[in-house]
Amino acid sequence: MIKLVINGSKGRMGQIIIALAKQDADFSIIGETDLGDDIDTAAAKANVVVDFSLHNATLAAAQAAAKSKAALVIGTTGHSADEKKQVLGVTRNIPVVWAANYSTGVNTLFYITRKVAEILGPDFDQEIVEMHHRLKKDAPSGTAERLAQILAEVKQKQLKDLARHGRAGIVGERTRDEIGIHAVRGGDVVGDHTVIFAAPGERVELAHKASSRETFARGSLRAAKWIVGKPAGLYDMQDVLGLK
Repeated sequence: MIKLVINGSKGRMGQIIIALAKQDADFSIIGETDLGDDIDTAAAKANVVVDFSLHNATLAAAQAAAKSKAALVIGTTGHSADEKKQVLGVTRNIPVVWAANYSTGVNTLFYITRKVAEILGPDFDQEIVEMHHRLKKDAPSGTAERLAQILAEVKQKQLKDLARHGRAGIVGERTRDEIGIHAVRGGDVVGDHTVIFAAPGERVELAHKASSRETFARGSLRAAKWIVGKPAGLYDMQDVLGLK
């Protein structure tokens, strides 16, 4: 049986993960931690720590997992470059699954986006549109960032040199290589992502729409099962699903 600690347990995702894990005979929840709780003690006997907290709380969860030699699954988004660097330090000692999105459908979208970009080539302009609920704090979403990163990787260029976050005013003609990223917020949308490939005379659109957060929770628990016993290092859902 896999001993789980859920960090960010009072949040929406934390509550869903706890509910689903309690229905799965492969899991035993030995800790539910949130802001101000002693995660070191909770993680001391864990096999896996699952973190769906806040960007500035992930490091403590990562360090607690490293101390107990537990695996780590990170679903939190919105980290700064420095926060990411610090958290990634634990991958020298423990296995970590860190994904922008744990949905099986979204990870299929990641895979297909790369293939379509490779097939269509540089003659197709690329734009990403994402929509989430009004309460989401970070923008663009981690999923949109990953989609943009995939497109940049196919171009063999750095995303920071290509990303165009929205447009306003007289911005001039669209450049050949830029990747448009647009964040829309409103209502209770769980998560919609569309990748647009547009050329003169035709357009290809790849889309994924999530209607329940359970899809993310189920994916994170799938990752928790997969990561147990893996060598130290950094993994993502493409590894979990065997898409690499």
